[in-house]
Amino acid sequence: MVAVLATALVLSAGISTDADAGDAVVLTERVVIDRNTGLAIGGYDPVAYFTDGAAILGQGTIEASQGGAVWRFCNEGNRAFFLANPDIYAPQFGGYDPVDLTAGNIVAGRAQIWLVAGRRLYLFNREGNKDRFVADPARFAREAADKWPTLRDTLADY
Repeated sequence: MVAVLATALVLSAGISTDADAGDAVVLTERVVIDRNTGLAIGGYDPVAYFTDGAAILGQGTIEASQGGAVWRFCNEGNRAFFLANPDIYAPQFGGYDPVDLTAGNIVAGRAQIWLVAGRRLYLFNREGNKDRFVADPARFAREAADKWPTLRDTLADY
């Protein structure tokens, strides 16, 4: 499923730019989940990337189940924001690295290497991929969105 954004803004760990991340935003039901814990994005609060501009571990006492995963949050407000708009706060492409997706590879992003672009969260496997994405966010977002449906269908159910 693809949604269209009217504006784009890139923010990440102290980096701010007006670079356009393109119009393609992928909403996904497939999320990177830790098979041992059932946690999405390693237990990091997906809303904190937006509200605090940081990767912050959620609390085990503040959780929600969404999209087959358990999500953790720093506070009840973040939990409420997420449940009202999971398509906005959940990482794009289920938390898989968009730069790797453009090359046809399915590689899970890491919660500590992230970027908010076009009001959406992207996770990356390595800093170099994040740097490549920042250099041309519109291209990478569009190419990853084009390849994601086919690649997503190859993921095994656990």
